[in-house]
Amino acid sequence: MSLLFFFSFFFLSNLLPLLCQQNPSFSLSNFPWIPSQNRFLVSRNGDFAAGFKPISSSANLYTFSVWYNDISGNNTVVWSANDDSPVTGNSSLVVGKNGELRLTNSSGQNLFPGPPSVAAVSNSTRLELEDGGNLVYGNWQSFDFPTDTILPDQTMKINGTTIGSKNNKFIFRDSKSLVFNSSEYWATGNAFLRLESSGRVAQDNGASLVSSDFGESNRLRRLKLDSDGNLRIYSYNPSTDDWEIVWLAVQEICTVHGTCGPNAICMNDATNSDSTSCVCPPGFKKKSNDSSSCEIKIPLGSSNTKFLRLDYVNFSGGADQSNLKVQNFSMCQSRCLANPNCLGFGFKYDGQGYCVLQIDRLLFGYWSPGTEVAFFLRVNKLESDQSEFTGMTSVLETSCPVTISLPLPPDESDTTTRNLVIICTLFAAELISGIIFFWRFLKKYIKYRDMARTFGLEFLPAGGPKRFTYAELKAATNEFSDLIGKGGFGDVYKGELPDHRVVAVKCLKNVASGDAEFWAEVTIIARMHHLNLVRLWGFCAEKSQRILVYEYVPNGSLNKYLFQSTQDPSNESSTDIPRVYILDWNVRYRIALGVARSVAYLHEECLEWVLHCDIKPENILLGDDFCPKISDFGLAKLRKKEDMVSMSRMRGTRGYMAPEWVKMDPITPKADVYSFGMVLLELVTGVRNFDMQDSMMNNSEIGISQGGHSTKCSKK
Repeated sequence: MSLLFFFSFFFLSNLLPLLCQQNPSFSLSNFPWIPSQNRFLVSRNGDFAAGFKPISSSANLYTFSVWYNDISGNNTVVWSANDDSPVTGNSSLVVGKNGELRLTNSSGQNLFPGPPSVAAVSNSTRLELEDGGNLVYGNWQSFDFPTDTILPDQTMKINGTTIGSKNNKFIFRDSKSLVFNSSEYWATGNAFLRLESSGRVAQDNGASLVSSDFGESNRLRRLKLDSDGNLRIYSYNPSTDDWEIVWLAVQEICTVHGTCGPNAICMNDATNSDSTSCVCPPGFKKKSNDSSSCEIKIPLGSSNTKFLRLDYVNFSGGADQSNLKVQNFSMCQSRCLANPNCLGFGFKYDGQGYCVLQIDRLLFGYWSPGTEVAFFLRVNKLESDQSEFTGMTSVLETSCPVTISLPLPPDESDTTTRNLVIICTLFAAELISGIIFFWRFLKKYIKYRDMARTFGLEFLPAGGPKRFTYAELKAATNEFSDLIGKGGFGDVYKGELPDHRVVAVKCLKNVASGDAEFWAEVTIIARMHHLNLVRLWGFCAEKSQRILVYEYVPNGSLNKYLFQSTQDPSNESSTDIPRVYILDWNVRYRIALGVARSVAYLHEECLEWVLHCDIKPENILLGDDFCPKISDFGLAKLRKKEDMVSMSRMRGTRGYMAPEWVKMDPITPKADVYSFGMVLLELVTGVRNFDMQDSMMNNSEIGISQGGHSTKCSKK
């Protein structure tokens, strides 16, 4: 019995190392290496392992790979010699006659990357797996032949290192740009050099970027080009035993080229930013053999076509585009109509003439709220599909056609007395019915001054401004007791509606009395919807009262905060605001950007072309989070004719008026741009560009004369 136990122990002690041999390096005597030997290289720190890795438990296919050891199910591969060409269990890793490593498949083909021979190989040369995951053999190393992953401290050669996704659909070219089939969709100005263990990515020219967990120690990190075309940095969290994304190159996955097929639009999932769906634009349908691509339903004719506007949609395919420089929208549309293969065009309302035609097919389409281009899709006139890609604003068009039919007098002919009696009776009945209906109508709406006002103000378009009575606004403002502002158009009072909405009530002065004109202008103002415009909620027109009801902007006007350190006569409540510098550079930048967007909207995007004519800090209100909103836009046409005569000569506020007003030159949108420039100057300096009290300029101020009026800037 003791002898049997001795032989069993001796046999197992020599067999177990062969069954699962784990060393940091192998010598030449350990080759050939075949998958069935179940041998692995394990780094000295235990973080990485290398060897033949089965693709699945059922298939007899292997890759020679390096992976993280005992992390997340032992599936995180960082390098493979034959990722695209798995080998069977009969294959082997051997050392060739010239000292090179050869991974041969059943046909004898060498799949191991690198040069055909390796210099400085001797009998003492070993295949070693270093602690950083680098597989080294002589002067050959796996770090020089990356697949889809870059490990910390792995040097990336500028204009030399290229990694690809697992399916080779995407590549990270020259360590600085992401491309899909030679089409670039993301680039960095400075090429990546290496990923450091701290989470920092060093770039050329001294630049760098950091991950969200930068500086956290004891973290394993890797930079990987995933199969969806996005470049990400992963960090291993030991507490959750999972990899976390701590940096990614493309924030909107739909902007990655090839996410959807031709003629399709990629849309992000609202609940999951990494999930996308491919939808067809109007006039197109899904292909039967490819759910990610679309095809047109009704072929385009030579002339029977129309355009559908797709807001926030762009097609960035480069090979099927034609970039043009045009003067206006109509010219861009004409260029597309002149090309029978044009499927649509993208146009940017920036005054630069940006026009891109899409020829033959629509490539790399995506929807994004950050898109600055409006796309106009060309479809057949018989197409009934409507665009579901709409923006934040839409034109309200309501029509109420009324047809009144009056009987014509009968032709002169022989008629009997009976027919005459019937006709007269019916006419009398209709006349009496009309009188009764008219009397009831006047009784029900007796509060209106006349029938014209009734038809003009009561029957408002659906979705238009709400009409308030004077009594309702008097109760809402507590008899107009809380005065919050005065201006050239009238006084402003704070109030609260029955639904607890806080409003600003502006009582207009010197307004034209015509009901139709007033209703038309109020309707136009109410249709102007923009984040940076004060919203008009309703109005009142009773007798001589003309009142507008706006949304209440809680933080007041910009001048209260911008000039609080100076004695600003226009800022009546400046003494109530503590002298603190709440307008940091970030807030000032957002204010300038918001005002610029609203001015661009008034000039180019709203229903009617509107000039503000009085852009100044007092007319820039600050909402929640100091979001700027322009007020008093579109009110110029409500003035009486005698007031309009003087305003046509000079309109605006001293210090903000463009030279055109003084020189009697034609007024263009550049007048508002000039006023915006003066506000931008004050945003940067924090000082009035003119003296509100006409005080003398001291030596610390510089005067600039322009067209008869001056501005000044503090030397500070």
